[in-house]
Amino acid sequence: MTGETRIATKRTADQKAREIPLGEAVDAPRSQFTGADGWRIAYYADTGAGGRPLVLVHSVNAAPSSFEVKPLFEHYRSKRPVYSLDLPGFGHSERRPAGYTPELFADVLARFLEQVVGQPADVAALSLSSEFMARAMVDKPGSVASLALIAPTGFSQRVPPGPGFGRIVHPILKTPGLSQFLFDLVASRRSIRHYLGQSFVGEPPQEILDYAYATSHQPGARHAPLVFLSMQLFTPGAVDRLYAKLTDLPVLAIADRDPYIDFERLDDFVARHPNWSRQRLAPNMGLPQWERLPETVAALDGFWAKSGG
Repeated sequence: MTGETRIATKRTADQKAREIPLGEAVDAPRSQFTGADGWRIAYYADTGAGGRPLVLVHSVNAAPSSFEVKPLFEHYRSKRPVYSLDLPGFGHSERRPAGYTPELFADVLARFLEQVVGQPADVAALSLSSEFMARAMVDKPGSVASLALIAPTGFSQRVPPGPGFGRIVHPILKTPGLSQFLFDLVASRRSIRHYLGQSFVGEPPQEILDYAYATSHQPGARHAPLVFLSMQLFTPGAVDRLYAKLTDLPVLAIADRDPYIDFERLDDFVARHPNWSRQRLAPNMGLPQWERLPETVAALDGFWAKSGG
């Protein structure tokens, strides 16, 4: 066996060692649709009940998926049509080596609402996906009846690094060998427990830790998270460029505390935009649908009742 053959064999063995079976995020039929440039996007849907559709959008980090919104999906599935999609690079969706941009995620969301849901829906988006959803609505308005944002990014007083930072950092993160090594550190069980645990006031449920580990150990799992870690998926000036343009529909922000972002500008923004409102549901650290499900459901139901949902 040549040296090159041994290296290739070792890489194949290492890759297989990192891959473990990925089950379904929720107990519902999983389908897929095709986005721009042929992206294969997986989604779950339970359309047995009538009413206005609800679309759930998970966050973006090292190991997200539709599992993050499982409590909301399970609660509402018998009450109204419910959808949840795995964003590009995550869950059961396609995980290409490149192509991850805010525009891609926004386009996938817009196409999903138009092609799959097919009528105005209530949307609940988590964290950075709040920016993607706002961008989608700015580019293609009319497909959303109301928008609930859980721990939305973009409201910090701190200015995130500009695009130039990402263009410098991302090539370093993508260095062959180094990229997988770094991601393996981030996606280890110990790291997932630490970082995901920061988003809980109490102990995180074992099931969300297990699924996060599984979804971060699929082929190509490192590609989208490394773009996220290079800060290229955030929109500088999101308050003015995205959120301030959402003036024609009701918007609810559920935000108390978060270990990775802050909401310093949110109250002032809400005070200046009458179609916006905020609830804290304290204490929560960014995932109230897991730790404070009854209060989260009550906040959403009250919001939708006022907005005609």
